[in-house]
Amino acid sequence: MDVEDQSWQERALCAETDPEAFFPEKGGSTREAKRICTGCEVRAECLEYALTMDERFGIWGGLSERERRRLRRQAG
Repeated sequence: MDVEDQSWQERALCAETDPEAFFPEKGGSTREAKRICTGCEVRAECLEYALTMDERFGIWGGLSERERRRLRRQAG
C-alpha cells in the first residue's frame, strides 16, 4: 500500500459524518460508526491503512482497535 496516496480518504463516508462516532469514549458504542462503514466504498483501503499504520484508536475499516489486534494475531 502506498501510504502517501490517501486519496481514498476523500471518498470515505466518515468524512461526511461526525468524527466523534469513530472515536468513542472507552466503553462507548461503536455501532453507529460500524453501520456507516458497512456502506463505504473505501472500507478495505481504510482497514489496510489502519493495519499498516498500526492505528491504535478509533474505528477503521469497520473494525475496532480490539478487532484489528485480533486480526493481526490471526494473520501473524
